[in-house]
Amino acid sequence: MKRHGPPSQPDEPRAEDAATDPRGNMLVHDDAATWLASFAGSGRGTVDLAYLDPPFNVGAAFTARMGPSQRRTRGQRGAGPVAYHDAWGGLDGFLSFLEGVLSGLRELLSADGTVWLHLDYRSVHEAKGVADRVFGGGTFRSEVIWVPGNGARGRAGPSITHQTLLVYAARPKARIVWNSDHPDLREPYADTSLSMHFRSVDAQGRRYRERVIAGRTYRYYADEGRRLGSVWNDIPAMAANTPIRAEGTGYPTQKPERLLERIVRLSSLEGATVCDPTCGSGTTLAVAARLGRRFLGCDSSPLAIEVASRRLRDAGVPFDLVQ
Repeated sequence: MKRHGPPSQPDEPRAEDAATDPRGNMLVHDDAATWLASFAGSGRGTVDLAYLDPPFNVGAAFTARMGPSQRRTRGQRGAGPVAYHDAWGGLDGFLSFLEGVLSGLRELLSADGTVWLHLDYRSVHEAKGVADRVFGGGTFRSEVIWVPGNGARGRAGPSITHQTLLVYAARPKARIVWNSDHPDLREPYADTSLSMHFRSVDAQGRRYRERVIAGRTYRYYADEGRRLGSVWNDIPAMAANTPIRAEGTGYPTQKPERLLERIVRLSSLEGATVCDPTCGSGTTLAVAARLGRRFLGCDSSPLAIEVASRRLRDAGVPFDLVQ
């Protein structure tokens, strides 16, 4: 176990105690399901938000761009070092892997916590059946469609240019954390809505509308925007938006930090513990630390651990590396 970051203060967990103290940030090199089962069975705490972005069951190996002559791609030898293999012997093998990871997250999730499962068209429908079974009836809370600005164009039929995030609670009727009123989690009203409904102006010159619901009057201001809906098309993917490539690590399928910022802000409070059991380049971990959350990260890929470790060190984030 190695410690990165500034030396511990007397009231902080020591590096050798990190495995038994959930307050510390941890990055673990291990199989996701194996590590989750071990951590859950040890009674070392819970997690408030889990983001799971597993392989998508593509059936190929993915390479990373670790040098100027290398490329992030799939299934092409010599393009760069292999980051991970995404072949499971068919859909059943992939779903079996996924069930093990989701079962471990279920045991770790706090009473008001959520699990976000990020997949695409290849397996999301079957995966929802697995998640429904693992978490139980009444735990499915939401579905977010992310439109990253790229996708499987040129296919027969409509091009598939979105990915899906399924949101689950720990148990039925749980009061989950959902910070939908945060300014960063709102979007502008449509022009038609503004022109039709927001016709009143207060003493400060702010446009608003009022609605009476169950005998109570509610005022909505135009400049506050509305709560985000279930379709997110304002966060482009890494490869689809040149300005954000500065945050790129070269790791394949890396997600933009803005996407994780939105999820972390929406589904957790400051001081919460965020878990990513297939953390790849460490986007979730870096974002969680920047937003004042603790993190637990895991990946079975040695390259992922190397990339995520370097990213966290460069950001000055203290963490314990367990190998």
